[in-house]
Amino acid sequence: MRILILGGDGYLGWPQSLYLSSKGHNVTIFDNFMRRHFDLERGFNSLVPISTLHERIEAWKEISGRQIQLYIGDTMDYEAVSAVFQAFQPEAVVHFAEQRSAPYSMIDRRHAVFTQTNNVIGTLNILYAMKEFAPHCHLVKLGTMGEYGTPNIDIEEGFIEIHHKGRSDVLPYPKQPGSFYHLSKTHDSHNIMFCCKIWGLRATDLNQGVVYGVETDETALDSRLATRFDYDQIYGTALNRFCVQAAVGYPLTVYGQGLQTRGYINLRDTIRCIELAIASPPREGEYRVFNQITEQFSLIELAEMVVRQGKHFGLEPEIRHLPNPRVESEQHYYNATHTRLIELGLEPHLLNESVLTSLIGLATRYREQVDRNQILPTVNWRATRNELAQNDA
Repeated sequence: MRILILGGDGYLGWPQSLYLSSKGHNVTIFDNFMRRHFDLERGFNSLVPISTLHERIEAWKEISGRQIQLYIGDTMDYEAVSAVFQAFQPEAVVHFAEQRSAPYSMIDRRHAVFTQTNNVIGTLNILYAMKEFAPHCHLVKLGTMGEYGTPNIDIEEGFIEIHHKGRSDVLPYPKQPGSFYHLSKTHDSHNIMFCCKIWGLRATDLNQGVVYGVETDETALDSRLATRFDYDQIYGTALNRFCVQAAVGYPLTVYGQGLQTRGYINLRDTIRCIELAIASPPREGEYRVFNQITEQFSLIELAEMVVRQGKHFGLEPEIRHLPNPRVESEQHYYNATHTRLIELGLEPHLLNESVLTSLIGLATRYREQVDRNQILPTVNWRATRNELAQNDA
């Protein structure tokens, strides 16, 4: 199958590209290197050294004998998007090409505007290119569980049956996004659903939980194939950050009481979920939603796991409760349905001692690379202007 990976140079996009290529698919990457530009601009860096995309692609060809094609371009540039659709004629498109960080979107007005413009307009360009040049293509879009917020009822997979004043209907599940980033993803969902309805496109919206892990079977083949491992305050997700903090003797930064509960998923399961979605496409005109998580944890539960496992490395991790920079409920009900991918064949890799040992071991191996000044959060949701610079605490 011809599969176009938008944002194929990123944390998720790169291992996804390798995985699908390893399965014999014809893979093309489309990327504008935005994430790498942010690192250069702000002095951030991946904990694990990563090769350039050109070096990665050459290494993969050398190791596997398979060729991944590369188009350098921006989803905001419709001419570039339409060119790759016309040339490659994808049968499936996996869309990672968005600004993916909630803290980034809350830095200030400029970053909020960029996030919403890049994500919403970029996705609209993709939808128009699909309609014009590949109308039978299947869009697999990476959404986020953060669209739902934390309602006091179970979170269903995209839709909910409503009974009101004697009448019933199946409606999109109500959204309570918690940042300008999550708002952009909500706008995406509405636009994609609308285009499926009016143009007969087919799309799978994967509302993904927080991803952890860094290694897949393919990235483990050669150091040149490694994907990035973010630990900073902007792009680093909770478990990855906690493991790095433990490795360098930095207190684990738990926001507020740490009772905030979210859905989580292993990187290996993320790439498998997308393969399953591609293998079982929706009908023409169908917009469907899968909740892409495998487990639920609170922040304090994750921190306590890292503390326990860190002691096996001779570490003495401590937990520090910080004033919560986000505007969110810290005590809430959270129960998200996630059955549809299991029904398609997902066999989850659950968070256990072996996974924690691998993550903490990796963080320990590369701890000399850690910039401690990037760890402590400085982006406050209540402020309209934030500075990323900080002094180590």
